[in-house]
Amino acid sequence: MGQTMLAALREMEPPLPLSPPCSVPVAPGVDLVEDDDGSGAVWLHGMVAFAWDGGDVTGRRLAAANLVKVGAASQRQVADAFGVNETTVWRWRRQLDQDGVAGLVGARPGPKGAWKLTGELAEQIVALHGQGMSGREVARRVGVSDSSVRQVLAARHSDETATDVQAEDDEPDDGEDDGGQLELLARPAVRAGERQAARAGLLAGASPEICEGGQLPAAGSLLALPTLAATGLLECVEATFADVQDRPAFYDLRALVLTIVFAGLLGEPRAQGLTRIEPATLGRLLGLDRAPEPKTLRRRLSQLAALGRSHVLLESLARTHLDAHPDQAGLFYIDGHVRAYHGRHDLPKAHLARMRISMPAEVDTWICDSRGDGVLVWTSPPGASLTGELRRATNDIRRLVGDDATPTIIFDRGGWSPKLFTELVGQGFELLTYRKQPVKPEPTSAFVDHTFVDDRGIDHTYWLAERTVRISYGPANQRRYFQARQITRLCDDGHQTTLITTRTDLDPATAAHALFCRWRQENFFRYMRGRYGLDALDTYATVADDAGRTVPNPAKKDAARRTRELKATIASGQATLGRLGDIPALAGTLSELSATIDEVRAQLTAHKAHARQLPARIPLGEIRPGARRLNGEHKRLVDAVRMATYNAESSLARLLAEHYPRARHEARSLLHETFATPADLQIIDRRLHVTLNPLSTPARTRAIAALCQQLTDTQTLYPGTDLTLVYAVKNPTSPA
Repeated sequence: MGQTMLAALREMEPPLPLSPPCSVPVAPGVDLVEDDDGSGAVWLHGMVAFAWDGGDVTGRRLAAANLVKVGAASQRQVADAFGVNETTVWRWRRQLDQDGVAGLVGARPGPKGAWKLTGELAEQIVALHGQGMSGREVARRVGVSDSSVRQVLAARHSDETATDVQAEDDEPDDGEDDGGQLELLARPAVRAGERQAARAGLLAGASPEICEGGQLPAAGSLLALPTLAATGLLECVEATFADVQDRPAFYDLRALVLTIVFAGLLGEPRAQGLTRIEPATLGRLLGLDRAPEPKTLRRRLSQLAALGRSHVLLESLARTHLDAHPDQAGLFYIDGHVRAYHGRHDLPKAHLARMRISMPAEVDTWICDSRGDGVLVWTSPPGASLTGELRRATNDIRRLVGDDATPTIIFDRGGWSPKLFTELVGQGFELLTYRKQPVKPEPTSAFVDHTFVDDRGIDHTYWLAERTVRISYGPANQRRYFQARQITRLCDDGHQTTLITTRTDLDPATAAHALFCRWRQENFFRYMRGRYGLDALDTYATVADDAGRTVPNPAKKDAARRTRELKATIASGQATLGRLGDIPALAGTLSELSATIDEVRAQLTAHKAHARQLPARIPLGEIRPGARRLNGEHKRLVDAVRMATYNAESSLARLLAEHYPRARHEARSLLHETFATPADLQIIDRRLHVTLNPLSTPARTRAIAALCQQLTDTQTLYPGTDLTLVYAVKNPTSPA
């Protein structure tokens, strides 16, 4: 009776859990528990097998390596639970096998010795320099590098000469402490707890926290934030991917987009370029402890690309751009850009004009505004011509500008088609392009001197002649005509360039200048290739090409070559007969040659009949079953960010024009120097003060100082915070 009751009580008792609450499962029977302070333990079938305190990196690595070594979990399972990759776990296990626990003690990265540039040493450097010693003598005396001495002296000089930046309303401080002297090269606070929370699925994006400090590298890149905000990039990205913002991750959409932006401004537009920028440098700009790794950036962008919304993002950016610049919505440049491919996959070929060859490539069609800023882009289908892409371009432009507008589209000779011109004019578009068909030169007496002043105040003089022309098209029995205005320019060397347009309201010089400014789009391509990696492979992923797409039949080309060979053989034989026909001794040989020629003629007749039966085009799958195409979704997402970054940089370059006499030639090089310039970051009264170091010359310093005042007046907020950006330059009136 007692045993029966005891058994019943045991059945009523709930079993004890094998894993503690809030644990992360590693493998069946294996669980991981980690606290916010970094301490943790591994539970093995309900018992603690390994434990470590906060900051005990060696103990944590030992637990991970032993789990794999004893077979309690696989290498992949351990890597996922501990937040590292499989290679790291494999390296820990190898170090444990080779050197024991001592092999798991991680070496401190960076300089192995103690930090030399202490406060006392900085005071000693300033004192010795004040005694008249050179920087090299001071460095040798105190035992540091020359660059360290220059860094200390520059920081001390800026602290002594920089004036306090006051708000426009000159309101007194509310008692908030300004933090005193800034720490040189301050390191961002490590945010391991938030990373653990994101890994556990409890955090959807770490909030930005500004790292205050002096002489922070590349902090001058923050100068681009006001013009970047004008592009609406962050808002468009968040609206396009609103349903993925709440997914657990340490880096939210804001951090991912700004990583691409700041890396591009610093000349590293590809994900792999993050390996050439110190993570803490980008981390300070993002308001985080460090920037994402290249693999993290690629993985997150691939997840966004899988949603297939790049066209939504691009259209949203285009609408924002045209809303902000309505004066640019009346004229658009359209052209294709060929991205050469050098990989192992079988891609369709395209003609690369800048290299004058045909090679595997992808073709993108770009739409730019009258200043050459990017508006829209899409990947063209293989073999598509600019004539065919103009139809899609005009449909997209119509959707952006509305039904009542009459925009002007400008393109080169690749889009020449009088029949298409008639269609576009009927849809409410104005055209401006070069004339492709040969025309009779205009007499010299027909040219008149015209002067045009562009938007930068530069005078352009053209010798122009104009007339109204009718361009015929269609079959001979159904001939039709397209009427347009023809303007011809006479160059200094006597060459005549002819253009046509349907605009009758423009002065000839205005129309000519608008077409000649099509090189702004070419410069856009060239600059984007060199500075923003426009041709870079942002992903190696490919998709199968359309096997049903028809392509020219290569057998037709081979048949034509064989026809030429047979005709050449017949012609050569006939020439021999004519040359040697009067020699009686060669009569037998010549009769054999004549018979051979007759046989070749019969072969030619049969071959021509066979060639006529060959189809001109056949499905791609019959000749290239393994044909591939690059997966363009990932590429277009990154190009959208690059385009917005380029537009923001272009806006800064235009603002510099009124402050820098050589802005026409050096505006972008000056901006590149500014983006890489160190600066001080300090928060005072809910304002983020960005104080840049002087630049290489006094003129450049004064120009950037004036630009800083303009950008400060925009009252732009640092993304993700309520901090107003305030820009200044240290001692802008004296030489750098």
